[in-house]
Amino acid sequence: MRGLPRSIALWAASAVVAALIAVPSGPAFADTLLSQGKTATASSTENAGTGPANAVDGNLSTRWSSAKTDSEWLQVDLGASADISRVVLNWEAAYGRGYKVQASQNGTTWTDLKTITDGRGGTETWDVTGSGRYVRMLGVTRATGYGYSLWEFQVFGAGSGTGAQCGTTNAALNKPSSASSVENAGTPAKNAFDGNNGTRWSSAASDPQWIQVDLGSVQTICKIGLWWEAAYGTAFKLQASDNGSTWSDLKSVTGATGGTQSYDVNGSGRYVRMYGTARATGYGYSLWEFAVYTTSDGPILPGGGDLGPNVHVFDPSMSSAGIQSQLDAVFQQQESAQFGTGRHAFLFKPGSYNVNANIGFYTSIAGLGQSPDDVTINGGVTVDAGWFGGNATQNFWRSTENLSVQPTGGTNRWAVSQAAPFRRMHIKGALNLAPSGYGWASGGYIADSKIDGAVGPYSQQQWYTRDSSVGGWVNGVWNMVFSGVVGAPATAFADQSYTTLNNTPISREKPYLYMSGNEYRVFVPSKRTDARGASWANGATPGSSIPLSQFYIAKPGDTAATINAALSQGLHLLLTPGVYTINQPINVTRANTVVLGLGLATLIPSGGVSAVKVADVDGVKLAGFLIDAGTQKSNVLLEVGPQGSNAGHAANPTTVQDVFVRIGGAFAGNATTSVVINSNDVIIDHTWLWRGDHGEGIGWNVNTAETGLVVNGNDVLITGLFVEHFRKYDVEWYGERGRTIFFQNEKAYDPPNQAAYMNGTTKGWAAYKVGNAVNTHEGWGLGSYVYFNVDPTIEVENAFETPVKPGVKFHSLLTVSLGGNGRINHVINGTGGPAFGTATIPSKLVSYP
Repeated sequence: MRGLPRSIALWAASAVVAALIAVPSGPAFADTLLSQGKTATASSTENAGTGPANAVDGNLSTRWSSAKTDSEWLQVDLGASADISRVVLNWEAAYGRGYKVQASQNGTTWTDLKTITDGRGGTETWDVTGSGRYVRMLGVTRATGYGYSLWEFQVFGAGSGTGAQCGTTNAALNKPSSASSVENAGTPAKNAFDGNNGTRWSSAASDPQWIQVDLGSVQTICKIGLWWEAAYGTAFKLQASDNGSTWSDLKSVTGATGGTQSYDVNGSGRYVRMYGTARATGYGYSLWEFAVYTTSDGPILPGGGDLGPNVHVFDPSMSSAGIQSQLDAVFQQQESAQFGTGRHAFLFKPGSYNVNANIGFYTSIAGLGQSPDDVTINGGVTVDAGWFGGNATQNFWRSTENLSVQPTGGTNRWAVSQAAPFRRMHIKGALNLAPSGYGWASGGYIADSKIDGAVGPYSQQQWYTRDSSVGGWVNGVWNMVFSGVVGAPATAFADQSYTTLNNTPISREKPYLYMSGNEYRVFVPSKRTDARGASWANGATPGSSIPLSQFYIAKPGDTAATINAALSQGLHLLLTPGVYTINQPINVTRANTVVLGLGLATLIPSGGVSAVKVADVDGVKLAGFLIDAGTQKSNVLLEVGPQGSNAGHAANPTTVQDVFVRIGGAFAGNATTSVVINSNDVIIDHTWLWRGDHGEGIGWNVNTAETGLVVNGNDVLITGLFVEHFRKYDVEWYGERGRTIFFQNEKAYDPPNQAAYMNGTTKGWAAYKVGNAVNTHEGWGLGSYVYFNVDPTIEVENAFETPVKPGVKFHSLLTVSLGGNGRINHVINGTGGPAFGTATIPSKLVSYP
């Protein structure tokens, strides 16, 4: 309390009791509480303990209170538009004499539902008619010298189907858990949340004992299920907490008889626990499973369904001519559509096909077998550069995976640059990475593949290959990096361009769509340590399989609210090919969630919001999509873990694979930072973060973007990092024990002059900065280039900037001035260099320090 006189405080307490026992009048028809646990905001708060969320938490001992002025408001976001039938205000002593109840579809334009001029405080119930996503109390006149204060603000809907419904997916499945004790090492808390009725948690033989689960975010809880082993509890409480410290009772149970029990509850929290107070036996408490179910905004969304018109599925019974015709028609549309809106995926069912698939922009081709050898293309999966005069440096945004190719003439051509992953492929011959005529190319990435013949990079400036096998490697230009590759050349960086690690320290292959019989499923490969060679080289790839019925299949036109509702139900997410404009972040809050894009599905955030936010939970997999910055500047486009994340995820890391970010090019996009990694143990496996240097909406003060990647988490590993053209540091790394295997960078092309490109008194900004407080960091095969095409006299003092400490180590560093357009004075920390002159000769350091 604020120090109210005792008489007023007692009146307030009695009002609360009255609110609990009174039955407010309402409409004759049934309606549903829509506001509880939803996002609430306010014009002000009196102090940190009286925030707006307190008014929608279902707890009559917490409250929102405002500043001491008349024009104050409290609003709640219902998550989707709803028909509104009733509003209930449970006032604390500081109530509103005059106020309005209003609704809005957009949070900006408001419609009056009710105007009150003689409010009396206590519990006020108003029948209203209207609709909106946002509902608010707009204060006009206060009744006291204090502000406005509400124990609860409740919004009810008129049974339109948009209210909250109890989900059928166990929100606690595989979530982080803990307990007051365990009987032995074989009965840990996690066993009660693993979905396996053959494993259990059991406690010490004493009272009280508890077991709890972290749902990852505050959610509205509607049901709890308990599957007791023989050692059950006769008395216990089911409780929830937002912070894991302060608990509210959802249900008090006495006289329980064990077995399978289900309890309907009403409350919210991030943490849910069973708090046992009396055992039925001389043993402890023992649960086979502990399930938590949460509400979902709107009707329960279905999983599964068709993949939409931009996914082209072929089977061997189709004619080669018919398949070739579809491939050629899409290629004709996509060959030069660098910034177009077309998105396509070609999927081949197991079998053999006689076709040549030319792959253009925003086109993916993949096999639907469990193994790459389940699908064979007799012909080719081809990328060339005829559309751009034989120059492959702009062959971006396309992919191939999970196929075997018997190439015509013995050699398959894949002449690409950035953002063109080549995964899980078996080339039964040689592979040529250069365009016809051997024009320029600036790629690229291979993983989990087998190339029987030699790989010929020829004109490729750089390339990274991971966990594969090759029949030889023909040459190298500037920076060829290998980790876990059978047949890779030995390290020879001083006089050639090779950096080779015998193994990849940690890897997990990208999830992929496949068919099991007539059913679509998504396979999630297991984590590997010290990996070498393809994951399928000696049999099936280890991992787990998820039926497509557990995925929400999103299609262009779906809103972020719909997608988030599906995720909150416990569904995974499959983004079918297309462009998605979203006005709120896609929030991934559940451990082990898979978000998989097909055909370079593209997210465009509007209104300056982030595109994707991931909670600090285990095992999230983000893969195969593009984020295109919107025209209103976002602070961060992709955030993995909120600021301050500190949980450990070494056993089950989050992975970010083939997730690309673009700022400008299609239009004048803007973002301060492309990607921020706050969680620990994250693996980024192939990304290209690009501030556009060509296309539409390009210019130093047009597509403004300061930083590509910021890493705050510890033990983050990046395999295949491409970051280009940001206005300040391209990469900033502040977490401990970070590792990067392969880095390709070009500094911004377009600073107008040296004065505009100064970091304090230092010329230019380093491409890759390790924070001064970092003690341990390591990198292999890192290159940075300059091409200042507005003012070629601009200089960069150092391409790499790091603390000088025994634990900070780099191997195979290089810098390049492209055609003498700009100069890099030193490779790292005043050591190495310079890179300048029209000969375009790299400046190298074999190791640092």
